[in-house]
Amino acid sequence: MIDPRRLRILRAVADHRTVTAAAAALYLTPSAVSQQLAALEQETGHVLLTRSGRGVRLTAAGEILLGHAHEVLAQLERAEAELAAYAGGAAGEVTVAAFATGIAEVLAPAIARLAREHPGIRLRVRDAEGDQSLPLLLDGEADLALAVEYRGAPGADDGRLSVLPLYAEPFDAVLPSGHPLAVLPEVPLADLSDSDWVGQYPGNPCHDVTLLACEFAGFQPRFVHSSDDFRAVTALVGAGAGVALVPRSALRGMDLKEVQVRPVSGSAPTRRVFAATRRGAESHPLIAPVLAALGHEAGRLPPH
Repeated sequence: MIDPRRLRILRAVADHRTVTAAAAALYLTPSAVSQQLAALEQETGHVLLTRSGRGVRLTAAGEILLGHAHEVLAQLERAEAELAAYAGGAAGEVTVAAFATGIAEVLAPAIARLAREHPGIRLRVRDAEGDQSLPLLLDGEADLALAVEYRGAPGADDGRLSVLPLYAEPFDAVLPSGHPLAVLPEVPLADLSDSDWVGQYPGNPCHDVTLLACEFAGFQPRFVHSSDDFRAVTALVGAGAGVALVPRSALRGMDLKEVQVRPVSGSAPTRRVFAATRRGAESHPLIAPVLAALGHEAGRLPPH
């Protein structure tokens, strides 16, 4: 009989690609992870992992078992959800990992709605960049993730996740006041090819959006300044340090006196925001109302 706890360890190793990183995510020692994997190989009668450089990768047998692990662990999430519903347990804490503008746009209003409609549900928010919330969810450190699509993100068909699309928003061009393109109603991105750029650090989903949009326009942006804080990005643009692309919602409430904000002409770069749970947990009596509240608040956002 295969121990499902060992399937969680196998999935963590597949996600993190090293025993040490998987152990850190699971709050175990590397030796404990190695022992559990060795026991899993004994249970299945197959070699599941092989060394690859400084990390490990799954063998063909390991990949087969991983596919079943996704199904088994999702079914266990469903079992927990049904038992919680049977117990009538619509009271407890839900940890949500979310990025800053997503918190402001939909999560904070959802918390207020839940306080009125489901006072027994308490939300604990962890501020996490758009590419960090899914790993926190999959590692069990969060119950729900508010995330954005990014290069390398799990796809819609990922067997580990249940995904609820929330909203999409364009990126606007942010220019220093007096910039010659600021007189235009829309800015052609290609016309900024010779500019210095202010952007997020590599790995941030917004950095990927900017990079891909500029590549599609036929040039590589010359990033001179980097910050993951949109207020800092806008301040640098206002000081004449460069130009930037910023999600529209991130500009709300900012002091924009020193900059000019213009839509991007043509097909504007866009970020798509979604909520995700571990597959099978979406019907949990604590999580389902949170998803419903997020969906409701997303539907109330002004059109972009």
